[in-house]
Formats: sequence, C-alpha cells, structure tokens
Amino acid sequence: MNSIAKSLLRSVKHGRASWLRSSSAHSGKQRFGRLVLGIETSCDDTGAAVVDEAGCVLGEALHCQKEVHLQTGGIIPVVAQQLHRENIEQVVQEAFRASGVSVAELAAVATTVKPGLALSLGVGLKYSLSLVNRHQKPFIPIHHMEAHALTIRLTNHLDFPFLVLLISGGHCLLAVARGISDFLLLGQSIDIAPGDMLDKVARRLSLRKHPECHSMAGGKAIEHLAQTGNQELLTFRLPMQQYRNCNFSFSGLQNLINNAIVQKEKEEGIQEGEILSCVKDVAAAVQHAVAVHIIQRTYRAMLFCIKNSILPSKNATLVVSGGVASNQYIRKGLQNLADANDFALLCPPPRLCTDNGVMIAWNGIERLRAGLGVLHSTDGVRYEPR
Repeated sequence: MNSIAKSLLRSVKHGRASWLRSSSAHSGKQRFGRLVLGIETSCDDTGAAVVDEAGCVLGEALHCQKEVHLQTGGIIPVVAQQLHRENIEQVVQEAFRASGVSVAELAAVATTVKPGLALSLGVGLKYSLSLVNRHQKPFIPIHHMEAHALTIRLTNHLDFPFLVLLISGGHCLLAVARGISDFLLLGQSIDIAPGDMLDKVARRLSLRKHPECHSMAGGKAIEHLAQTGNQELLTFRLPMQQYRNCNFSFSGLQNLINNAIVQKEKEEGIQEGEILSCVKDVAAAVQHAVAVHIIQRTYRAMLFCIKNSILPSKNATLVVSGGVASNQYIRKGLQNLADANDFALLCPPPRLCTDNGVMIAWNGIERLRAGLGVLHSTDGVRYEPR
C-alpha cells in the first residue's frame, strides 16, 4: 500500500469516513413473504438491507467513503477495499438491528458480484459466502446494473418491457428491460462514464478550492456552479453525431473541455490549480454538453424501440437511474424528451439512484420469486470486475 493510501486510512481512523444513513421500517409493520438480505460493495459504498416480498425495506444501513476519496479527487481501490473490510460487519449487523430480523429468518442472501472494482467486490463476496455457508442459506449473485434497472419496480408498479437509461460514475448504457434477467442492450459508453468525466473536469477546474464546493463531489460541484453560469460562453462539438447507433462517448468531449480550460487560463493569465473567473460559465457549458449528448442518444433508442415494436407505441416508459440521474438539469432535459415522445419518465428516489443495499436485496427478491439464479451451492462462485 503506497504512502497516499496509508495517510488516507489514517484519516479514516479520525472519523472522516461517514455513516450516510441507517433506517428502520419494521416497527409496527407486518412482514410479507420471504426476506432477502442484500449486500453491496461494488465501488466505494458499503451497503446492506433487508427487504420482504412486498418491497418493504425492513432495515438498511450504508457506509459512505466519499469524504475519504474527495481528498485525492478519485477512488484508490486499495483504500476502498480496506474501508469495506473495516465496515462490512457493522453495516450488515446494523441492517439486521434496524429490521428486527435474524439471519435464521432470511430466505436468501443477495450480493453484487459484477461489475465493479475487483478489490471491493471481493470483500462483499467473501463476507457473503461465509455468511451463507455458515447458516446454510441460498445465495443469489447480483449483476449491479440489473439491480439499478429493476429498482424502479420496488418504488413503482411497472410491468415489462421498459426502456432503461443507467448513468453513473462507472456506467452509461441504454437497454430494454424485457424480464427479470432479460435485457436487450441498445448502447453503452465506448470509453468512460459521464459521472467519471464530470469528476475529472471538476478536478481540472480545481473545484475543491472553490468556496462553494469544497465538500462536494465533482459532479455535484459542476451542477451547483452551473446553476448561476452562462452555458453559452462555450460550445462543444458533441460526440458520436455521425454514428447511427445508441452508443455514448465522453473521453473526446473531456479532451475538448480540457483544451478550452487551458485556453481560458491563458486568457486570464492564471496557472492550472487556480480558479477561473468564468468557472461557473464553464461548468454550465460542460453540464449542457453532457445533457444534450445523453438526450440525443436516448432519443435514438426511443425511435428504434417504437419503430421495431420493442416497446408499445403508446404509454411506453423510460426509467432513468444511477448517480448522474440525480442531476436536475439532465433530468429536466430527459423529462422534456419523454413528454415530447409520449413516454412516461420514472426515476427512483435519489437515495436509491446511487449504490445501496436496498436495490441488491430487491433484485434478490425478484430473482427468488422467479426462481432465477438462486444457488444452493456456492462452489465456483466468483466476482467479475468487467
């Protein structure tokens, strides 16, 4: 472990990692049907939750590493791994305590096994396999993106099929959800994810030094500053315009933005690491370019689905989830797109758009009911980073 990682972990010992939430819904509520424990450790959040067949979240807990990783402007996998190791037992026990449920009462344990950071996935899988083998419980391996896509069925009554847009710091894809484990992939990012790009632009702009943004993650800082910026100050050529598909690309856009930042720094006579006087305008232009690119590719997916009768021509639904879905500017643009094309737009509540144990437990419930991927032997179970 390098010196940066060691210093970060020392800071954790002094309380800079935070408990985002622990909540209980079991008090006074009747449980319905079977119960599943969900465990999530695919990136930098350690989450656990107990959910019943009716979709009632009986108890949940989440440990967030954001404050730690903000110090370096990005996630260091070995640090994330160590924090998962230190907190997973407490997170799971807190979910049990909040739910009033014991391991013996569980019908199964569901855990993210792909995709994600290898070191992080390994912590959750090792803990889960120990738990299920010790208590002789069925195990349900969960695909992280499937869980995001199906979360909307926890919060809304929604039948298949529907169009899904998943946009986050690690993923960007368009797919049609046709069943519990039946997805038609229409397009995905050919390079980096939009949340990753926004974080990198925020680092290049040194937004942690901005008085309004010092405690914000990169994407949140961009969104905050963009609210009072002029997006017309800069215009960026949008990616993939010549490609007749539904794929995304953000690395080329990031290069254009970086070049524009260098030019603005020259015009203002400042060095990299100093704050541009027009930083709010740059943030607004960046956010607008990302939003338009996402909207354009989603529009292509809508047209494809309707033309090929993959979705109904009336009352079709677009589901948007993932951390970037909480960006209100992007969400408003997608709402306008949905309205113009007679689609209903549905988004999980913000707390369920980011990584959490609830969505893993719910995906486990869906698979348990359908009898899909429920393992009674864990021999050969592996995590898959990609």
